[in-house]
Amino acid sequence: MCFLTRVLALLLGVTLWAPWWVLHGAPLAELSGDQDFQLFLQRNLEFTRKIKGDVAVLQRVVCDTFQLCKEEELLLVRQDLGIVQAPLEQCHSRTFQAEACFSQIRDGLRAYHGSLAAFLELLPGHTGLVETLQLDAANLSSNIQQQMEDLGLATVTYPTEGPGPLPAFSSRFHHQVSGFFILANFQRFLETAYRALRHLACL
Repeated sequence: MCFLTRVLALLLGVTLWAPWWVLHGAPLAELSGDQDFQLFLQRNLEFTRKIKGDVAVLQRVVCDTFQLCKEEELLLVRQDLGIVQAPLEQCHSRTFQAEACFSQIRDGLRAYHGSLAAFLELLPGHTGLVETLQLDAANLSSNIQQQMEDLGLATVTYPTEGPGPLPAFSSRFHHQVSGFFILANFQRFLETAYRALRHLACL
């Protein structure tokens, strides 16, 4: 299964800079063979994959609706908008700790849940998809929190960083571009989280 997931990742062309090889030294020996921990990882891998797919669908809607499709064409606009990425540095740190990584995934999901509310206004014809994404992000965050507690992992709360509800903008175009980058950042966040979970499942 680990081989198949690696092949699928290559086929999808997902290339992230995170140095995953450093995780081999992580202090997870007491958990890596635990059946409950492996079930925890597999369930969250499946859930994360589902959310990634739904975000991709919403990205296509934004592309078709607003003709906002390529990040490189919008970088100058982005500099003025203050859109930031929810941090996940604990998931590829040389001092990797499972609880710290999971805590950042949980907190990032909560932040993106709030940011997604902007699409209820931007894309009123796709309310069902947006609400499904919000619900899934909230459920995955809660699921991670609950399973961390069940596994006896310490929960860590980091200072608030990353996306929040979109502020008022001077133009609707800026509002649309901000939504575009929220989704792009959320997709990268999910890809990083997925790779971290998959790596742990393959240890």
